[in-house]
Amino acid sequence: MTTSRIAVLASAGLLLLTTACSGGATTPGAPAPAPGSGPGKVLFLGDSVAAGEALPLAAAFGASGVEFQSIAADGGGNVVGPFSGENWQKLPGQIASAHPAVVVYQLTTYDWGSQEEQRAGYSKLSTTVTGAGAKLVFVTTPPIKPDDFYQPHMADLNRAPDVARAVAEAAPGAASVLDAGAVWGRTYQQVKDGKADRSADGIHTCPQGAARFTGWLLAELAKLFPGFTPAPAQSWANTGWAADNHFTGC
Repeated sequence: MTTSRIAVLASAGLLLLTTACSGGATTPGAPAPAPGSGPGKVLFLGDSVAAGEALPLAAAFGASGVEFQSIAADGGGNVVGPFSGENWQKLPGQIASAHPAVVVYQLTTYDWGSQEEQRAGYSKLSTTVTGAGAKLVFVTTPPIKPDDFYQPHMADLNRAPDVARAVAEAAPGAASVLDAGAVWGRTYQQVKDGKADRSADGIHTCPQGAARFTGWLLAELAKLFPGFTPAPAQSWANTGWAADNHFTGC
């Protein structure tokens, strides 16, 4: 990671923090904490896409004085679809032992299944999180450029956000959905503002994109938890996470 790229990263994150209020929406039934309350500990769930995003998130939440933990998993992390059975054997214990106030689940590229299967998985997650005394926030996944592996499952992945919204609407005050289209758009875009935003593999993020996502997510959580004030991007964007080997094809 070059100095110039990191400098661009910091600028991109700062720009997003000052403009994020114009993008992103919550589903009806979003949590409505009492004024002045913060988000407490945040637990982040997802697949390898989320694992990359967790790097700047950890830096940004740390700079903001909020405890953060990621259990995003490479090659899995999903609550419906392949590998979800194995994940559910440990996930309730992981959530309970983390003692989170907020659980953020970024929909994964493995959330395959029928509408009924997706709803069952998301509903089970909502019930599990609520039982642990936390609020659940679903976040839509970045759009991907599907290869032969993903192409047969695109209908499922495209349906997943609407299923998550239906689950959130059925659990008013306990779950919400954030639409990350404000960050990524509706189709995969590798380059943004002249810099690599997404990996050339068509799936993962690059440091610039992960930084933009971080600024956006923290701003959205500040709307849900009015007592939370995100730290400015310059306090977390240049802290070394951009050199991590999770970022490839950038």
